[in-house]
Amino acid sequence: MRVVSLVPSLTEAVARSAPGALVGATDWCTHPPRLDVVRVGGTKNPKTDRILSLAPDLVIANEEENRAPDLAALRAAGAEVLVTEIRDVPQAFRELARVLDACGVTARPRWLDEAERTWSSLPEPGTRRTAVVPIWRRPWMVLGRHTFAGDVLARLGVDHVHATHPDRYPRVPLEELRASAPDVVVLPDEPYRFTADDGPEAFPGLPCALVSGRHLTWYGPSLAEAPRVLGEALRATRP
Repeated sequence: MRVVSLVPSLTEAVARSAPGALVGATDWCTHPPRLDVVRVGGTKNPKTDRILSLAPDLVIANEEENRAPDLAALRAAGAEVLVTEIRDVPQAFRELARVLDACGVTARPRWLDEAERTWSSLPEPGTRRTAVVPIWRRPWMVLGRHTFAGDVLARLGVDHVHATHPDRYPRVPLEELRASAPDVVVLPDEPYRFTADDGPEAFPGLPCALVSGRHLTWYGPSLAEAPRVLGEALRATRP
């Protein structure tokens, strides 16, 4: 089996579960560290000719991270493309199982069982907080409706204020974000790399939680530790 992954979190899942199957991955596929495969460009601008030159049996993609025209071009050239759709935590586990099955993994990996047990055994949050969750600035963009990251936060007791917005990743003026007066501003380090010096200063007077984007937005082995890692960052903002 020769697999090319165009989704960083799925790259990690396949590399952990089917050693040797991956022959190509995007430039943004950073896990596992020192992954030794051919790099095929970005998630939004993959080099389709390079992908096809690898003669993959399967190309793994995601309906949100990858562009439909690129996937159509790969199919037109004869490549088999598996496209995932992941909007919440339960769907992530179903799609991960589907991907690994398609990659020829016959035994369910331990990390997947551990991650599913972790999420299924989460205690009910004692209190709930509201949040604004920027994912970009210049312009400011935030989590909107039906997002995987939004579901992750909701299961940890954090309800983001744009969960019912018509758009999944709306552009919202900074003044409006401030005026919503959330209990906390959640600032991930991807896709925009918010840091202690780049992000919190835009929200004076509001507690800001700097969180790992990999644990907030990735669906793969990081799911097993995501509740602990994110929970620690969120608890640090409580008075």
